Amino acid sequence: MTQSKSTYSGKDIKVLEGLEAVRKRPGMYIGSTGPRGLHHLVYEIVDNSVDEALAGYCSAIEVVLKADGSVEVTDNGRGIPVDRHPKLRIPTVEVVLTVLHAGGKFGDGGYKVSGGLHGVGSSVVNALSTTMEVEIKRDGFVWSMDFERGKRTAALKKGAKTKATGTKIRFMPDAEIFETVNFDFETLETRLREMAFLNRNLKITLTDERQVEPRREEFKYAGGIKDFVKHLNRNKENVNAKVIYFEQDGDAGEVEVALQWTTSYSDSSLAFANNINTHEGGTHLDGFKNALTRTINDYARRNNILKEKDKNLSGDDVREGLTAVLSVKLHDPQFEGQTKTKLGNPEMRGFVQQIVSAGLAEFLEENPGPARKIINKATAAAKAREAARNAREMSRRDNMLGSSTLPGKLADCSLQDAALTEIYFVEGDSAGGSAKQARDRSFQAILPLRGKILNVERAGQSKAYSSKELQAMITAMGTGVGEDFDLEKVRYHKAIIMTDADVDGAHIRILILTFFYRYMREMIEAGYVYIAQPPLYKFSVGRKSEYLYSDEDLAKKIASTPEGTKYNIQRYKGLGEMNPDQLWETTMDPKKRTLLQVSIEEAMLAEQTVTDLMGDQVEPRKEFIQNHAKDVRFLDI
Repeated sequence: MTQSKSTYSGKDIKVLEGLEAVRKRPGMYIGSTGPRGLHHLVYEIVDNSVDEALAGYCSAIEVVLKADGSVEVTDNGRGIPVDRHPKLRIPTVEVVLTVLHAGGKFGDGGYKVSGGLHGVGSSVVNALSTTMEVEIKRDGFVWSMDFERGKRTAALKKGAKTKATGTKIRFMPDAEIFETVNFDFETLETRLREMAFLNRNLKITLTDERQVEPRREEFKYAGGIKDFVKHLNRNKENVNAKVIYFEQDGDAGEVEVALQWTTSYSDSSLAFANNINTHEGGTHLDGFKNALTRTINDYARRNNILKEKDKNLSGDDVREGLTAVLSVKLHDPQFEGQTKTKLGNPEMRGFVQQIVSAGLAEFLEENPGPARKIINKATAAAKAREAARNAREMSRRDNMLGSSTLPGKLADCSLQDAALTEIYFVEGDSAGGSAKQARDRSFQAILPLRGKILNVERAGQSKAYSSKELQAMITAMGTGVGEDFDLEKVRYHKAIIMTDADVDGAHIRILILTFFYRYMREMIEAGYVYIAQPPLYKFSVGRKSEYLYSDEDLAKKIASTPEGTKYNIQRYKGLGEMNPDQLWETTMDPKKRTLLQVSIEEAMLAEQTVTDLMGDQVEPRKEFIQNHAKDVRFLDI
């Protein structure tokens, strides 16, 4: 075997200077160049203002979506320093906005508590913006500086005198970097409301100037996370009318807890560390759960609510129907992984456990009426869970759940490597038949579902486990559910929901998504759940045909077709209307298809959406449909 004599020397090593690396690999710094990454730019700037609030110097933050597509973030904090940096010998504001890993979040001289971990926020936003303008009120004057794509275009300018302090940053996201530069008001609204809940009495305003009539929302909550819990439970029936709240400072940091039980079946516990949503949990959430279970069991035993013959209530029992917000703030957070979604500080486990044990025990002793209601809710959950366990055991005995026998209607694939395989959950036998003929049998499995599956938001676990359709889904995935769930045992790394492009199909899709969200949320968090995108139309001119996936695409196609040209439009109402070749070509061929990956971008928005759409209250569902009727094709949780 011969090898080419190509050289490999210093000249082959490319060094990216300054912020070039950010523009070359933006996904490494903001996650993606799609809508998620675009909105992340706003969060990075806002987080810096929130850090000023955490330090006690900022009481108001204003975010404005400007008519030209730029975003302006203003705060009344101390203002970014403008003096010359002792090491780099340039204005400190220039260092903050052009140098990676530069900021007050490193060392002991900056922020005691900070939401940012890497210290790259402002400079990354600068690098990924065509222009950035910064105005600082500090040291008695107004200072300004301009940048283009991360590089300074105008030196620091000293302007008019002022007694005010604060920072205003206006940036224009680079359309060459991002797939879209159109900010979504609702996405920003949800995140900013959440930040206001987590930082009591901090006023955050969001204004949209892109419309003829500007839209403005203001968020300020004197109750902080107590108001957060009330907001999450506004469409639920409460077990304890008053939100339980306690807080404490210590050497390990600051802990706030707010909790309230509802009559629902789900556990809606949200945990935050330095304002970051730690949806993978961590030591603080472990301490919270341990204290919750132990304290409620101790109280129930002491007051003879649990008899000597009764088993202890499990963690799942005491958390059924619970809505809780746990917020910790600490000086040196240790987050696991690049995504900053799991807290690793070992000292927080014991600290949170101690505070929750003391605070909850005090509430239960002082409020015997609500305490008994909470424990009655947990004991009812324990009985239902025992019935569910019996249903699972019966299913196992019937070779329906937890055994090596797969559902009879599952058309499995031949490959065994889960990372290479995918399963389609298909609506009905007709579509299932087409999908089975269309698929690539080596890596694609098909599971037809009969009709509309059970709405698990309104049904307990015993009913869920007794449902044959849900049993089939659980068995096919291989992970188990609840106490038995194990992501390592998953049989497919892509669970694809493929339903008809009509109202019934949309309903079935949200029922399946609700099941995954409530019973297999780890599947969504791992990125294993997808929604197929079958075409809505087939547009034909002569023998040439094109598949179109939205009404907008059809309108554009018709508009671009020369006058006098005869064309034919076929509207696909169901998957069964396509022959197997068409279904493969449009929806199942990995080289041509479009899949939507289901993600949980914002914990509060996800919880709110599932409750509104699938819960007992009709009015929130009606309002949601009216507000989002035009966007239902793109609905995600």
